[in-house]
Amino acid sequence: MPRFIDDDQALTWRSGPELVRIEPWGNDSLRVRAALSGLSEGHGALTARPPARAVLNQERGTATISVGAITAAVGATGQIRFLRTDSGTELLAEKPIHFWWPGARNFTATGNGYQQLEQSFAAYDDERLFGLGQHTHGRLDQKGVVLDLVQRNAEVSIPFLLSNRRYGLLWNNPAVGRVELGRTSTRWVSDSARQIDYWVTAGSPAQIMARYADVTGHAPMLPSWAAGFWQSKLRYRTQEELLEVAREYRRRGLPLSVIVADFFHWTQLGDWRFEPSEWPDPQAMVDELSAMGVRLMVSVWPSVSVMSSNYQTMFDAGYFIATERGALHHADWPDRHASARLPVAFYDSTNPEAREFVWDQLHANYYKYGIKLFWLDACEPELKPGHVENLRLAVGPGREVLNRYPADHARTIYDGMHAAGEHDVVSLMRSAWAGSQRWGAFLWSGDIPATFESLATQVRAGLNVGLSGIPWWSTDIGGFHGGDPGNPEYRELIVRWFQYGMWCPLFRLHGDRLPRSPLSQAMSGGPNEVWSYGDEVYAILADILRLRERIKPYVLEQMAAATERGTPPMRPLWFDFPADARAWDIEDEYLFGPCVLVAPVTEFGARSRHLYLPEGGEWTDAYSREVHGGGQWVTVAAPLQRIPVFLRDGAVGLPSLYPPPAGAAGG
Repeated sequence: MPRFIDDDQALTWRSGPELVRIEPWGNDSLRVRAALSGLSEGHGALTARPPARAVLNQERGTATISVGAITAAVGATGQIRFLRTDSGTELLAEKPIHFWWPGARNFTATGNGYQQLEQSFAAYDDERLFGLGQHTHGRLDQKGVVLDLVQRNAEVSIPFLLSNRRYGLLWNNPAVGRVELGRTSTRWVSDSARQIDYWVTAGSPAQIMARYADVTGHAPMLPSWAAGFWQSKLRYRTQEELLEVAREYRRRGLPLSVIVADFFHWTQLGDWRFEPSEWPDPQAMVDELSAMGVRLMVSVWPSVSVMSSNYQTMFDAGYFIATERGALHHADWPDRHASARLPVAFYDSTNPEAREFVWDQLHANYYKYGIKLFWLDACEPELKPGHVENLRLAVGPGREVLNRYPADHARTIYDGMHAAGEHDVVSLMRSAWAGSQRWGAFLWSGDIPATFESLATQVRAGLNVGLSGIPWWSTDIGGFHGGDPGNPEYRELIVRWFQYGMWCPLFRLHGDRLPRSPLSQAMSGGPNEVWSYGDEVYAILADILRLRERIKPYVLEQMAAATERGTPPMRPLWFDFPADARAWDIEDEYLFGPCVLVAPVTEFGARSRHLYLPEGGEWTDAYSREVHGGGQWVTVAAPLQRIPVFLRDGAVGLPSLYPPPAGAAGG
């Protein structure tokens, strides 16, 4: 017969081999684990159990456990319903997969003590679901979507969702699998793991994000310099080429915070050091950039070619991701002095000794020159082919743990920098997992198309990233794949993307412009500096750079809120106006902090914009100074020089974002 056990402020239900444990895990939050054998802490993102007081009760075959605003009620069959403690309203409920068998949880053996795990929840017709990382499907509300839980270029799996039913849920499991957000049920699947593990919290959107940060880690405070402009292209081939770009920014009086040395600057892939024939004096380069107030970022890949001087040492020490069968090579890649692509391995970021070894190389070959910024590209990792079932990492088989790889990779830099006495850690990353924010991860949206359609997709993707707990985010302004600097339509796209990018948490230009060249150590894309797109575009972009400098104090205020409370700097309108039903329908506008509403222009040739102003605020057009009441649609001008930006309730200190229109009084 099923039985309940109360112990250590937790509730345990057992029936035969199945064991379910529900315990307090932070304010207004519960953690649920279920397995057919003993439970473990697992390999998830949750930090140590925060203090929280639980109230337990049993009567008539039902047990409840309450922590603040959330209550879990467990019946005799082990099915769990999550309720609002104050009203008893259902937030979320486990749902049997079938009326006879199995229940809401299913364990299908895959061998050696592992199972394919399935956890089913009820679906609600009026539910909207947000978060879940970064995806290219172009939707903000992800109800009805099926998502693979796997890391890929531009597809970032962070298994945390926020519901308009006032709960948040973390699938605390780094296994490869999927989530089905269907109309009849929601189902989480892990292809091969040992226990079901999820965390649920209740509250307003702001409270949910705060609770999530409390249990997965708060982002560090963004350094003030990082809120400036980052210049990059694929790729600067030499030290002199990169320096000349930085000098030109200085000659033109344009603000520049960071410039990037992209891939193939190395001797061999996995050596993690400059090729001396192209980068002869890194110290002189760093010194000259520092004198201009510019920091250098270098691209660091987790892959190691068989030609690397580190390959044999790492192989002998067991620092690579291993395989279940065959050689431990997971991709091929062109390398210097090689006539064909060579096999490469990936270091195992889940192995602390491997992390330390990689950091030692970065310290010896970059940090010693004063380089403290690292671009952790291709960190999904970029497998070719993507056979995760053939991988074995230090903490477990690939199918069980691989999704956490980018978070552990970020930790390599974070721990190394802290050991060196540095505390301003910002690592640019193409992938992330739950908790990556606590290791200083700055996520960008990967290798995306250079089109207006792609720009529109980024607006939704960035909002969902913020709702996944990652406050530091940007795109390749202008898109990555292609873009002709001489094409009028593309020039307009660059302008519109800059106008959007200025209102992203981080502000970064990158791309592989035409004419493009084949992948090799000799490659370089076309020009991609702000003066590369003609005089008219240059004048607009230069104004945007200066405007970003003026609003940096406001940007940093939002970064402080992200650090302290987990509040995403850019968020949907409903985040601050949850009572406005129409705000939940808006996917192509957003708030940057509490005071600024941004309406990107994502259509070629558009010179006006129809947009919604949320109910509950008074909104001032930042350009015309016209004041509008909330709760209404307005159509406003959007000439090429600007996109619509509105300031909430006067937004003291921000009305001077734009100069007054011609002929208007005042300044």
